[in-house]
Amino acid sequence: MYIGIGQDSVIKDKDILGIFDLDNTTVSKATREYINTASKDGDCITVSLEELPKSFIVTAKNGDRKVYISPYNTSTIFKRIK
Repeated sequence: MYIGIGQDSVIKDKDILGIFDLDNTTVSKATREYINTASKDGDCITVSLEELPKSFIVTAKNGDRKVYISPYNTSTIFKRIK
């Protein structure tokens, strides 16, 4: 099934490794470094530039990692998966 993560962007639910709240997780230096590394590697995709980011979703497909920065809350994304 495809999950809408903001502004006409969709991902497959089976590719999702984790959904994380930006406010709670970016307190950790390790998380900030992970997102920065993904961005430098070209694996970070910001879904909406118009709205504040609230979560990030880590996906993997055929060994390729992508990190999506989404304007949706984690609870909204979880509801869409169910």
